[in-house]
Amino acid sequence: MMSTSKLFEPYKLGNITLSNRTAMAPLTRNRALPGFVPGPLAAEYYSQRASAGLLITEASQISQQGQGYQDTPGIYTPEQVAGWKNVTDAVHAKGGRIFIQLWHVGRISHTSLQPNGGKPVSASAITAKTKTFVNNSFTDVSEPRALELSEIPGLIDDYKRAAKNAVEAGFDGVEIHAANGYLLEQFARASTNKRTDAYGGSIENRAKLVLEVAAAVAKEIGSDKTGIRISPVTPANDAAIDDDAQKLFDYITDGLSAEKLVYLHVVEGATGGPRDNAPFDYASLRKRFAGTYIANNGFDFALAEKQLAADAADLIAFGKPFISNPDLVERLKAGAPLNEPDKATFYGGGAKGYTDYPTLAATK
Repeated sequence: MMSTSKLFEPYKLGNITLSNRTAMAPLTRNRALPGFVPGPLAAEYYSQRASAGLLITEASQISQQGQGYQDTPGIYTPEQVAGWKNVTDAVHAKGGRIFIQLWHVGRISHTSLQPNGGKPVSASAITAKTKTFVNNSFTDVSEPRALELSEIPGLIDDYKRAAKNAVEAGFDGVEIHAANGYLLEQFARASTNKRTDAYGGSIENRAKLVLEVAAAVAKEIGSDKTGIRISPVTPANDAAIDDDAQKLFDYITDGLSAEKLVYLHVVEGATGGPRDNAPFDYASLRKRFAGTYIANNGFDFALAEKQLAADAADLIAFGKPFISNPDLVERLKAGAPLNEPDKATFYGGGAKGYTDYPTLAATK
């Protein structure tokens, strides 16, 4: 019987207890209201999925500069904090637990989204060969400029402020987004970082910003409320895989473990693609990290079961299945079929393809 699976056992994450070992992965849905405020639909959407052990919200920018796509929510204004408070209240009312993902896209942005139409920022002034979604269409990203050394303390402050806002908004914790070719990974990877200062060159220098942000956020709100997401070998957003990816991410993981972060959320393989796109030893990260290890990418029930049984992870994050199955946990427990997601409604729009997927109970 599936319901006896380890996946459905409660789990202690820092100072909170999760009802099971599933996590809802962060999923960008582009439905924020004007002012990049999450609206009532977002509260409904997340509360519908509150039976997940841990909900991790869609990526939410820490500042206007951190935004890369239209209609994504922020966590830097009082209005945004109030909007998120409605979301956390709705989730907690259903007994759920929720972290917010803190986001700075770096170069994966467009001048139309930036303060005063300025250039997006990155580790170095290298334009990504990828597109973003602005003005209701997919558009080439803009050319970035390299962050000045003098700007880095202010950037770290933006992360701290966002984390503090998240706690004020009632979140159980935050996840720092250091994956998928966004700003922190742009600093970490050699292909996107050609700096010659203290943040460029060696692995230690390229890892510096990720570790400084993690330390600052953990100090601001507590390491037991601070998680992080990495993606060692994803090709997402035109960030070429490092020649020494294993050494780089082993080093980063050692540093994160020393900060006593509550979890390490790892995209294993290519984001939304094959899990074996490049050789990488995830067991090495699992061994090095003292906290909770969340495995992500391409999981179904059988693979989740296998990884938990092998002690290859503590929690398993599911992405797209949660879009179309608000009651994913109940369906997995019952061995019931899953609703297919409607890809046309993934990004932008209203309730359709967002809050209108039927539960098993409703279908019966």
